[in-house]
Amino acid sequence: MSDAPRAARLVIVGSGPAGLTAALYAARAELAPVVVSGVPAGGQLLVTTEVENFPGFPEGIQGPELVDRMRRQAARFGAEFVDDQVTRVDLAHRPFLVVTGASGSFRADALIVATGANARWLGIPSETARRGRGISACATCDGFFFKGKELAVVGGGDTAMEEALFLTNFAPHVTIVHRRGTLRASAIMQERARQHPKISFLLDTEVVEVLGPDGVEALRLRNVRTGARSELKVQGLFVAIGYDPATEVFRGQLELDARGYVAVHDHSRTSVTGVFAAGDVHDHRYRQAVTAAGAGCMAAIDAERWLAEAPTAARAPAVVPAPPAA
Repeated sequence: MSDAPRAARLVIVGSGPAGLTAALYAARAELAPVVVSGVPAGGQLLVTTEVENFPGFPEGIQGPELVDRMRRQAARFGAEFVDDQVTRVDLAHRPFLVVTGASGSFRADALIVATGANARWLGIPSETARRGRGISACATCDGFFFKGKELAVVGGGDTAMEEALFLTNFAPHVTIVHRRGTLRASAIMQERARQHPKISFLLDTEVVEVLGPDGVEALRLRNVRTGARSELKVQGLFVAIGYDPATEVFRGQLELDARGYVAVHDHSRTSVTGVFAAGDVHDHRYRQAVTAAGAGCMAAIDAERWLAEAPTAARAPAVVPAPPAA
């Protein structure tokens, strides 16, 4: 088989709710989108257990099952999935070049970036095993499951304050744990948290271990100034120390904001004509599956309209598509 890039009208990078919704809309518009899904495919929903706030599932649905259903729906209308990682792109000229790790490369008339953002974690072994089983990085997504439970939030920025304040709707008490002696949050958010009767603070303190045979029963803490160890009895831990947008492969080719998220203009358009963005890769405010899905819909519609109006020369395939694999 030739090593020359395959031609595609539209390539979508990412397969979370944004990428899968974009694939569905693009496929129904007969654009035959190629979805380079990433490894593992599915985004943050893959590590989400019960999803109860996605419309259409009154009894809730497991995150991986929701991803599978969305993927099968897009495939039904002709979306092609390539389960691989994008290693390099060239957006200087159209058709754009998209190179994967092991599945070859593509020349795309248009591109949708839906690579999402990854929550930062504490990096301790006992945390990894309990993600989705008492440990979360999204209070809006999972707070409902912690009704009546004592909770802890790790972090010192606005996000941590927002998470803690939201969790007071469900928890009798929330402890904010921060490894520094001062908070990074804005003055107004600090004041709101400090004035709330259900919130207390443990500063100069870090979490060194999550305790409990199955789930979260307590946190082992260490005072970073004195080295003293202690335990905090909680039944849930929310990590709110930030997100890292998955934009490294696009750095230097797309305009990014100060935090590294893709900058968008006029809804889903990026700084490069013909390249669109959807979901958490540009949205650092909402970070919800349903908002990512809506953004995927918008990006697909914008890409479809742009392809219909773009000059013929800009849409011409660079090479003849490779024959389908046997």
